[in-house]
Amino acid sequence: MVRVITVKYPLKEAKAPEEYRGIPYIDPQRCIGCGACRNACPPNAITREIDLEKGIKRIVLDVGRCIRCGRCEEVCPSGAIKLTNVFEAASRQRENHVEIVELKLLRCSRCGKYTEFTERQVMLAFEILPREVLEVEALDKRIWLCRDCRREIALSDAVDKEWKWYYGKLVKSIWE
Repeated sequence: MVRVITVKYPLKEAKAPEEYRGIPYIDPQRCIGCGACRNACPPNAITREIDLEKGIKRIVLDVGRCIRCGRCEEVCPSGAIKLTNVFEAASRQRENHVEIVELKLLRCSRCGKYTEFTERQVMLAFEILPREVLEVEALDKRIWLCRDCRREIALSDAVDKEWKWYYGKLVKSIWE
């Protein structure tokens, strides 16, 4: 009796082993848009696009560039990226090689401009920061602001403190 080893692929579906690192998948419901995956990706298969006018951040995965190293999955803080065991990436359409996740950017509560952070990013940061170490009220007041408004408030607070300190010394010296 002769045992057949060859599989009639592609006529018959072939399964990859469980430990196979295949095409990555980004879960749009879990992605926060932090860009950690983009920073860790050696072939730059993951890119980030920010549209401040429309208030959208796009995380773009180009499967054609991916080397399936798994770094994106390792560094993702929300667990949104998972390597599948899908190995077939051949396609005649370029769109089939690109996965796009669109996320809503945070709008500054003071000036109304969009920030470079997503709403999910800020919410996650607010959830994981230890309350006993931080001044929650000060954080809550500034976490919803854009970079420019935070800078203005910080400068204003610093000038106020310096003025109060200087004014207090001046008054004290007059009375002494």
